[in-house]
Amino acid sequence: MNLHNFTSDINATFMLSVGAFLLAMVLTPIYTYFAYRYKFWKKQRSTSTLGEKLEVFTKLHANKFTRNIPTMAGLVGITAISVITLGFNLDRAQTWLPLAALVGGGVVGLLDDIINIRGAGTGVAGLRSSIKFAMVIAMSFVLGWFFYVKLGYDGVHIPFVGDLTLGVWIVPLFVLAVVSTGNAVNISDGLDGLAGGLLAVAYAVFGMIALLQGHLMIAGFCFTVIGALLSYLWFNIYPARFFMGDVGSFAYGTSLGVVAMLTNTLFLLPIVGIIFVIEAGSSLIQIAAKRLFHKKVFISAPVHHHLEAKGWPEVKVTMRFWVISCVAGFVGLLLALAGGHI
Repeated sequence: MNLHNFTSDINATFMLSVGAFLLAMVLTPIYTYFAYRYKFWKKQRSTSTLGEKLEVFTKLHANKFTRNIPTMAGLVGITAISVITLGFNLDRAQTWLPLAALVGGGVVGLLDDIINIRGAGTGVAGLRSSIKFAMVIAMSFVLGWFFYVKLGYDGVHIPFVGDLTLGVWIVPLFVLAVVSTGNAVNISDGLDGLAGGLLAVAYAVFGMIALLQGHLMIAGFCFTVIGALLSYLWFNIYPARFFMGDVGSFAYGTSLGVVAMLTNTLFLLPIVGIIFVIEAGSSLIQIAAKRLFHKKVFISAPVHHHLEAKGWPEVKVTMRFWVISCVAGFVGLLLALAGGHI
């Protein structure tokens, strides 16, 4: 590897990150003006997926919903990333798909947020889960078809084993990766700064992997996302000034799944995003336990609420999850280097 060229590549990707950060910082006051003018207040859920009252959750976060915190701040990041990518980093093979997932996932989340904001009661959660999933799945199938037919991907790399050719079956695997990642990020977005920090670490790892693979524009996209996320975190760290909303969590989550597929590192995604897996898994376990045994495994799900209910301060949960995420990110990067991904 030519060190001079590699340094130039890093500088180029970092400039995209800086550009996204500055643009997002400029756009944030505009968003804030409209958010407060038109009252983009996040409404607290009062019932769970199974229709039960969320007594523990309501008690833990009652103070947040008495001071009218706006949501949908993810619109700022989506706009900044789209402008930077369209202007300086657009490529059919490398950035079309993650950008399309970002915007497509954002549209689904935006509809969910609008219904939540305009709902008549505090129990209005947004789009029904079945409709939301159907929309994300449909979007993912379109992107998966492009991934297979237009870009020619037909297999996955298994660390320390080699490449496995799947043919057309790569499409449902693509859909699974995108939908599950989008949902996991959405579930993890429950504490001030939590999802934003976890996403920044994950995109940094995949950005470095893409850079080492020579996929410069994918790397540039990842670092563009990081720039936007850092701007968001400036205002979202406890106590949060606003929330990214489903428009942000679905946008960033679905796009992360696409990046993992494009870099052929799908099997590293659960490692790098271990907290996302734990968060989504805890919710799934809680739902299954209630339906099958009519008992709860966790005081409140996902697990970050369980830890809060056990007495952990919100900031403590967030920071420790960030630390775990950083360690998992390093492990994922080492596995990428050792497992034949680079």
